[in-house]
Order: sequence, then C-alpha cells, then structure tokens
Amino acid sequence: MKKILQGPDRRQVLTGTLASIATLSFAKPSLAQAYPSRAIRFICPWPAGGTADTTMRALCRVASMELGQPIAVENRAGAAGMIGAAAIATAQPDGYTIGQIPLSVTRFSQLGSFQHDPRTDFTFIARTAGQTFGIAVKSDSEFKSIQQVVAAAKAKPDTITYATSGVAGQTHIGMEEFSYAAKIKLSHVPFKGGADALQGVLGGHVQILADSSSWAPLVRDGRMRLLATWSEQRLAGFPDVPTLKESGYNVVMQAPNGVGAPKGLDPAVTAKLREVFRKAALSAEHTDTCNRLDMVVMYLDGPDYQKFVAQNYEDEKTIIERLKLRDLIGKS
Repeated sequence: MKKILQGPDRRQVLTGTLASIATLSFAKPSLAQAYPSRAIRFICPWPAGGTADTTMRALCRVASMELGQPIAVENRAGAAGMIGAAAIATAQPDGYTIGQIPLSVTRFSQLGSFQHDPRTDFTFIARTAGQTFGIAVKSDSEFKSIQQVVAAAKAKPDTITYATSGVAGQTHIGMEEFSYAAKIKLSHVPFKGGADALQGVLGGHVQILADSSSWAPLVRDGRMRLLATWSEQRLAGFPDVPTLKESGYNVVMQAPNGVGAPKGLDPAVTAKLREVFRKAALSAEHTDTCNRLDMVVMYLDGPDYQKFVAQNYEDEKTIIERLKLRDLIGKS
C-alpha cells in the first residue's frame, strides 16, 4: 500500500525539497555569468591577409582578453563574403559562433545568392569600422591618373581590366557606379577576396585594382600608384590623391562592417557581447590597426547597427535596378 505522509514527516519532506531548490538556484550561475566557458569561433568571410581580416583579428584579440577565453578566427572566404555570412546565420545561437557580417548581405539577399534575410536572421552585436576604397595600379602602369583610365576605356571599351573581391561586392558595385558616371565600359575580373585581387594586379594579370586599402602599404613603398579614392574627402594618409567625386565622377562609397551572431541568441549573452565588442571597437589596438590601414572606426551598438542594415537594405533596391545587377550576375 502507498504510504501517505502526514503531519511532521510531510513538513520535513517539503522543507527539505524547498531548501534543495533554493540551494540549486543560488548555486547555479546565470547564463551571462557562465558565458563563455570555452573558446569562441569567429568567422571572417574573407581570405587571410586582407584589410577586413587584419582588423577583425585586432578586434578579436581585445575581445578575447575581455571575455577571458580564446577567440579563434576562421576564414571562410568565397562568393563575395556570402559563404562566411551563411555560416554565421546557420550556426547554433549559443554564443560560440560569431563573425563579421559584410554589408553586401543586404544586396545579395535580394539578388538570391544569400538565402537569408539580413534584417531578421542575425543578432547584431556591433558595427565596427568602415572600409576605405580606392583605385590603384602597379607603379609601372601606363595610367598616371583616373582621367587616363577613362580616356583609354572610351577609346577601347571593355579592354581595360580591373580586379575586385567578387561579383556584386562593394568594390564591383563601386566600379560599376564609376563606369556609369564616366560613361565607359571596363572588363571585370572577380577574385575570392581582396588579397587575391591584389596579387592578380601585382602579378600583371589584371591592370587595375579596386579594393579597400590593401593597396595602402604598397603605394607608400612605391610598388603601386593610387589613382583615386571613393571617400567624401581626401584621405589624410594620401592628401595628394583626389577622390572620384572631385575628379568629376559623383561616386562616394564606404562599407561599414560589423560583428553579429545567429538569430535567437540569448539576450544576456547578446548584452555581454555588445559590451565587450564596444570596448574592442573603441580600443587603441583596433583604432591603431584601422588608422594603419586607412580605415575609419564607425562604431554603432547592436540595435543601431540593425537599423543601419535595414536602411541599407532599402537603399540597395535602387542600386540593383539602376545598375541591372541581376543581368550582371547572370553574365558572370
């Protein structure tokens, strides 16, 4: 027969059970306090050695010290950054896989080559820094100015080649915008990343490099010549180099990137990562690395970063239609 506890015995069991629950509650730390308990994987969607990779590694070194755990940078390059972005979006939302979100996810999601909605399929942690773009050639190139490139392209359309980090990426779009403004036709040679594109030009396989500031140290040591930058104003490090805008071509482009995680990340973990990457983005190490690469720290906290991406998504609709990007991708 089943024994039914009565009186003092029942009170003792209840008291012991409640005490056990209370002990467990106090002993078990919150998720934010326990996180991270092991190494974190950070996905960089570009090859090692490029400007994005360099700045992300500086960022992760500071964040690792703040978190007290290693952050292992994993390069998942290809498809103009979309392979790495997809790896972030499809990872487990446990805080142990985070990474860099390329701004071009807002374009590729609308073009069908990124099967996620960037407005809702990421947890946004921090916008960090903006790429500085420019057009550069080898120092022994026939082109001494951007006007000479335009003149040569008008004389022989589609014969002047330029290298970028991939089809429909920021640099490709920038060059299409430039070609549209200058009324010329250039021949695009896409690579898997900026570092590969740089080597393509240095090796003499392509005439012109359109990239973020991977060209900067080579321009300084005389191996390359910078013809124009895409910023609103001239770069402090290259005061003698004109912008495309002041050269007569109304093109201004920057590509702020940032750090994100899969959607569904625990709010307590998200808050911790937001604070850590705020410190990392504004740290001396990250700032100095950006300055060395002629990049600009453009920090935004997670919620504001998400709003920025949503607005950029809307802006891309106009660019996609005006440049007929669906047709360009179809021809690639």
